[in-house]
Amino acid sequence: MTAPLSTLAEPPAAPLAIGPHTVRTPVVLAPMAGITNAPFRTLCREFAEGARAFGGRPPTDAVPGGKGLFVSEMITTRALVERNEKTMQLIRFEATETPRSIQLYGVDPVTVGKAVRMIVDENLADHIDLNFGCPVPKVTRKGGGSALPYKRPLLRAILREAVSNAGDLPVTMKMRKGIDDDHLTYLDAGRIAVEAGVTAIALHGRTAAQHYGGTADWDAIARLKEHVPEIPVLGNGDIWSADDALRMVRETGCDGVVVGRGCLGRPWLFGDLVAAFEGRGETARPTLREVAGVMRRHAELLGEWIGDEARGVIDFRKHVAWYLKGFSVGSQLRKRLAITSSLAELDELMAGLDLDQPWPDGADGPRGRTSGNNRVVLPDGWLKDPYDCAGVGADAELDTSGG
Repeated sequence: MTAPLSTLAEPPAAPLAIGPHTVRTPVVLAPMAGITNAPFRTLCREFAEGARAFGGRPPTDAVPGGKGLFVSEMITTRALVERNEKTMQLIRFEATETPRSIQLYGVDPVTVGKAVRMIVDENLADHIDLNFGCPVPKVTRKGGGSALPYKRPLLRAILREAVSNAGDLPVTMKMRKGIDDDHLTYLDAGRIAVEAGVTAIALHGRTAAQHYGGTADWDAIARLKEHVPEIPVLGNGDIWSADDALRMVRETGCDGVVVGRGCLGRPWLFGDLVAAFEGRGETARPTLREVAGVMRRHAELLGEWIGDEARGVIDFRKHVAWYLKGFSVGSQLRKRLAITSSLAELDELMAGLDLDQPWPDGADGPRGRTSGNNRVVLPDGWLKDPYDCAGVGADAELDTSGG
């Protein structure tokens, strides 16, 4: 089912240029650990292209590509260079994914350079994004993610190694405002990125200390856009609906949006976003029956991707609460759905739902993590000198991908 957007339809948005790649609709799926694997990217792309109807499969001649950019889970450069088995699984793309987009995490310039060169030499992707935005302790305590831009020389060295080894592949970066309000880095980092040859920057309008709490600072996105007019700036944070995306572009002047938690349990949000940016006033409001069809397809795709139905359904469990947000579902049935281990069991339980329920009021709002965290775990002495990078090297690299 579709309904009009609450705002008037607007003129179509300009395409987004990521190096040689033209993204016709300036919408990016944010990398999310355990979420943005190939099956979830497939669902998001199909809805973005209008190639999929609720409860059914896409037509066999549908070839998604161009309406949005869909990025992999975070891949650690050390694990990629060492050909870690899980990492090699995570960088598998479906045949219809174009451009193929990998996000890399690393803190050692040499290792980052090797990983980028491996991607180029083995034709593993068409676009590389660098993670300087992750706020989780196991990343920041190594000096990575949102902690790293504080060390300006280290950031510059990583970006130069990545760009110099990337050849014709575009390199972009995603970052936060800084470590906390007393240690903001995004404007300096933006200028360093431009000088290093980065193609585009995405800014999450929160500090690492905020994690996912509070309200995203869209004014910071506007300031960054003014500060680095040479390249596209993408805005990230608190985009829960197509209306939010249009408003962010209007208020900040950014060139596109990056959507993360807003699409959890709602891959069809990308269809809404494409419609909005193309100037069409419509948005999806699926019934529970239609949502159940997407849930079933998601679980099935996970099983095919992993190569084991039970493991696929088990991996799908984390998505159940997001898909059912706002619907009237008894607590016992919710619990049983969250412990399923086969498609048959999932089918049986979903058949017991009141499938004629309309899309619930309020289900378009915030979802996923919303709590803040005022403490950022950093290496000892990290904040003493933004130019002292001693002690940061290959031993600080993480050895597992996915966040």
